[in-house]
Amino acid sequence: MNIELYPYTVNKRFALTISRGTSSQNQNLAVGITADNITGWGEAVPFTIGTQVQSFDLITTALNQIIPHLAAYHPLQRQAIESLMNAYQLPSAARAAIDLALYDWLGKSVELPLWKLWGLEREKIVPISVTVGINTPDGAKARIRGWLEVFEARFLKIKLGNPLGIGADREMMLAIKDEMPTAKLTVDANGGWSLADAIYMSQWLADLGVEYLEQPLARGNEGQLVELKQASPLPIFADESCFTSRDIPGLVDKVDGINIKLMKSGGLTEAMRMIHTARAHDLQVMFGCYSDTVLANTAAAQLSPLADYLDLDSHLNLLDDPFVGAKLIDGRLIPGDLPGLGIDRISQF
Repeated sequence: MNIELYPYTVNKRFALTISRGTSSQNQNLAVGITADNITGWGEAVPFTIGTQVQSFDLITTALNQIIPHLAAYHPLQRQAIESLMNAYQLPSAARAAIDLALYDWLGKSVELPLWKLWGLEREKIVPISVTVGINTPDGAKARIRGWLEVFEARFLKIKLGNPLGIGADREMMLAIKDEMPTAKLTVDANGGWSLADAIYMSQWLADLGVEYLEQPLARGNEGQLVELKQASPLPIFADESCFTSRDIPGLVDKVDGINIKLMKSGGLTEAMRMIHTARAHDLQVMFGCYSDTVLANTAAAQLSPLADYLDLDSHLNLLDDPFVGAKLIDGRLIPGDLPGLGIDRISQF
């Protein structure tokens, strides 16, 4: 098979601020895998969690090292390809790009979208949430109005963990509640709180009607989640604390659910393992994203009938997405009938 890399930069309509910093653009990498006159597309999106830094340069270097060895394989040799990626200790975002491209190739080769190939039901897909980053109260209100210009958002994920403290978090939440009193609200602190602040905020947010709390404590503080879970009236989801299925058994007594991101998991193959592992432990499942284009979010949407919550909104905030894919229908991100991932490239990289 022939493998090509295509770097591109995506710019955000609105900069996003979380507890770890602010981003207004991202340099992503597309992977095209061609065999038997069929091309499958994948995407690698850089991200950083603590000491886990998957930069654009790291991902590109890793892919360039493995590509000459992958060329001898056929896209149907999935087990052998996975073994090779393991041997090269490929970063998860690089693995995701290859994995998605192989699945896109597979669906195109049998002329079926993945959701249909897997026997899933699009009717079970829940509405997506849209993200409001850390901001001033007035800034948060303006961001909500910006989202409403894109579509009729009903489900808001609020980023908290403001470096100014939980007082600033509370002020922002009250402003959002004032702006959209009937919206469903969830909160993601991105590990920005201490245990004491997390216990207090879980109770305060529950009184405000928030549905769940995501990653309240920083990765590495998982031991404190036991005390938080006992004190919290809200369900707790792990994001930065959960990369792959191997992380799930150690979280079973500490959280109520996990957030699966294709760049963390290494693609759809591991995402499916994570779903089954989570369900075996009676945990809920959420899908999330980084600065993913519609390519990666459509890939996640192919599996989304199996999820309880969906946070697949990043592409809606991009000014220059080079792909088109899943469509917003009544607040739900619905994959279409195109084969494979169900995406098309609409611009040059």
